Amino acid sequence: MLKGLPQGSSMAEPSRIQLDSSLRRWFSRNLGLWRSRRQYVFGDDESLKVDVLLRIEAFSEPVEGEAAYRFSWWLEKDYNFFENQPRYVPTGTMEAYLCGHQLRRSRGFFNGSPIKSQIRQVDEHEVVFESHYQEWDILEHIRLVAQDRYRSRSIYSWRNGELEVAEVHHEIRIETSGAELQPE
Repeated sequence: MLKGLPQGSSMAEPSRIQLDSSLRRWFSRNLGLWRSRRQYVFGDDESLKVDVLLRIEAFSEPVEGEAAYRFSWWLEKDYNFFENQPRYVPTGTMEAYLCGHQLRRSRGFFNGSPIKSQIRQVDEHEVVFESHYQEWDILEHIRLVAQDRYRSRSIYSWRNGELEVAEVHHEIRIETSGAELQPE
């Protein structure tokens, strides 16, 4: 037993509480409206871009987990992206629940089924999401830059073990967060 710790306590407990609090802080720094300039490179070397607006809002009282969020996105400029990649949707809404080091999303990236992502916090500015569902394995890095005015996102998607999509998103904050959403 380490000196100074009460009997039965462990070093891991304070660290977990601090990290969970840090994750909630990181998510709250992402709230607001973002312009997302996206570049996709597909396994067949097809390269496409699309511009999307993304709004991230928090619920005042989570119905699940420690915190709850709503992500809404809609098309700004498509550059024929959706004609070439019809499995993507140009507009939508997703609810997400922070449950410890897991994010439970109401829908997946390529379908409407729920998805769970494991979260690893790199530092106070960056998190990594690892998601596995159906035949997909997805690794997503999101980093806040320049006092939260920008977000950098890198996403790699493997389908049945083959890298199928690599994405880079440069996001610029347009508005800060508004009032919290009330549970429905």
